Amino acid sequence: MLRIKHKNFIFIWPGRFVGSLTARVLAINILALAILAAGFMYLDKYQDELLSIKSDALKREGQIIARSLIGEIQNISQKSEGLNPFIANTTLQRLAIPYERRVRLFLTDGSLVADSYTLPGTALEPSSLPPPSEIGAIKRIAFNIYDWAVGLLPPHRRGSFPSAPEQPSTDNFAPLAEAIEGQLGSAIYETKDGKRTVLVALPLQSVKRVQGALIINSLTDDIDRSVRDVRFALIVAFFAALLITILLSLYLARTITRPVRRLAKAADTVSAGLGEKIAIPDFSKRQDEIGILSASLSKMTDTMWSRMDAIENFVADVAHEIKNPLTSLRSAVETVRKIKDNDKRNELLDIIASDVVRMDRLLSEIADASRIDTELSRKDPEIVNIREMLETLLALHQYHPESLTPKNIKLIFSDLENYESFAVPDRMAQVFQNLIDNGISFSPPDGEVNIILKRKEKWIEISVIDSGPGVPEIAREKIFERFYTDRNEENSFGSHSGLGLAIAKQIVIRHGGSIEYINAGNKAGLNSGAEFKVRLLAAYIGDS
Repeated sequence: MLRIKHKNFIFIWPGRFVGSLTARVLAINILALAILAAGFMYLDKYQDELLSIKSDALKREGQIIARSLIGEIQNISQKSEGLNPFIANTTLQRLAIPYERRVRLFLTDGSLVADSYTLPGTALEPSSLPPPSEIGAIKRIAFNIYDWAVGLLPPHRRGSFPSAPEQPSTDNFAPLAEAIEGQLGSAIYETKDGKRTVLVALPLQSVKRVQGALIINSLTDDIDRSVRDVRFALIVAFFAALLITILLSLYLARTITRPVRRLAKAADTVSAGLGEKIAIPDFSKRQDEIGILSASLSKMTDTMWSRMDAIENFVADVAHEIKNPLTSLRSAVETVRKIKDNDKRNELLDIIASDVVRMDRLLSEIADASRIDTELSRKDPEIVNIREMLETLLALHQYHPESLTPKNIKLIFSDLENYESFAVPDRMAQVFQNLIDNGISFSPPDGEVNIILKRKEKWIEISVIDSGPGVPEIAREKIFERFYTDRNEENSFGSHSGLGLAIAKQIVIRHGGSIEYINAGNKAGLNSGAEFKVRLLAAYIGDS
């Protein structure tokens, strides 16, 4: 799908819009509103209540008319010989039945004797709807659409109710038969023009004798208008709510999709690798998931750029460090061909061998350093007892040819403390091995290397203190840099790459700890020169 980009906006074609987050937000909110509106528009219960009320009103009116009619008959004829047609018509005419009601009187044999619609002087009244001139064109169209839509619903569809017979009788009109038998009958019928009428049939009886039946009915136009007015009011409220819902949904979608698009655009730019550092849009002030996403992407991007810078620097340092022994090798190889003296040649061959050993050690430690981050990210830390690890390393140093005598390497700790921490065992052991080797290499043959293990609140502190000369002030900021070494040439050539402390720091930092150098001097009565302090989080903070 086509997407057009502008300086501040992104225009999406409809096909793309359908699957967008904005469309989904709109669809969900509008669907919920539509379901609610449909529930309100379904007013059949309300309409049934109105019909029930109308039926009760017709029953009361019919009873009043029936009592008036029976009373009139009894006043004129005490014998109550039955329903007199003349008296019935005269009484109905005098009662002035409104046009909205139709009252019919039947004898006990089912024959019609009086009808309020056919009384002398009764004129047909106009429809209860206002003249067309008083109804606007838009409202008239709305009425037509409404009538059409309502006519499609099963309860209102034409033919949903039985048709009223043109000539009611006890055979074809059940309410009439019930009334003549002395019971109350009611029903809803459909007229020949499709309108509904509510009908109530009552018995005309004096004492217990049924003298005839009275049927009163009324069209439901007033009920239909009432329901229509309620529905139109709901429709207006629905469209107002719909407009508000759409505006709020667009605002909500804008607050979500626009930042996401900006973040996606920045991520695409970063992944394109244009060679320059791209700033991720900062939404961290937002207290929602967008703010969290922005902060996470910024952190990820900063970490990626840091890794890339570290890789570039690492490659540059490796190239520089390898260049030195390669230069020495090339010079020695070129020279050895020209020298005839065997002693001189053997001396050059020794230099070549030393350079090869130096390169082999250097490449091995470079490969090890490059694997640390990957290995630590793949292995899960486990609980490691630091005291037991240090005791094992010190035991191994007894058999190392370059070690001090065992009594000159001491581990000082308290038996009452818990020294367990979460770590990758092999890599953490490498940290302490490098620090111990570093202390041994700088200490004189009769010197000491002291390892002090302490517990301070949630931290475990491991201090490796040697008795060497310490680190010069000018070099203290560089000792953890890769390939940096501060040794005399005789001690460092071919045996130390300058990666030991850098690797140790890399491992400790990845474990959430810290490592620092302290120029110890004379500390706690111990002859000491340099102190390297490692701080690791304890596995159990409650234990101290």
